[in-house]
Amino acid sequence: MARACLDDMKAEELVEIDLVGRTSIADTMMVATGRSARHVGSIAERLIQVLKDAGYGRVRAEGFPTCDWVLIDAGDLIVHVFRPEVRGFYNLEKMWGSDRPTETERAAG
Repeated sequence: MARACLDDMKAEELVEIDLVGRTSIADTMMVATGRSARHVGSIAERLIQVLKDAGYGRVRAEGFPTCDWVLIDAGDLIVHVFRPEVRGFYNLEKMWGSDRPTETERAAG
């Protein structure tokens, strides 16, 4: 549902990261890019409405009104929508990539 919404809104470079076993903050993180601040804002507003309509309850968001980076927290799902330059700077995919140890591996380490 979130992926379909992001696709419908023409979000670019969509990456979905499985967080199960890596952190307790969420099960899934999605990272997407909008072409401009206006596009980022439109994507975020639409996704928030879709998540609320789907029963996600209180969906929280940060990053309005500048829309360089909007963070949407829907509990088990976290979505980051960036302008291209901002996404490149923060590089969340690398931070949360597959080479990051799980919570179990860190505890054993």
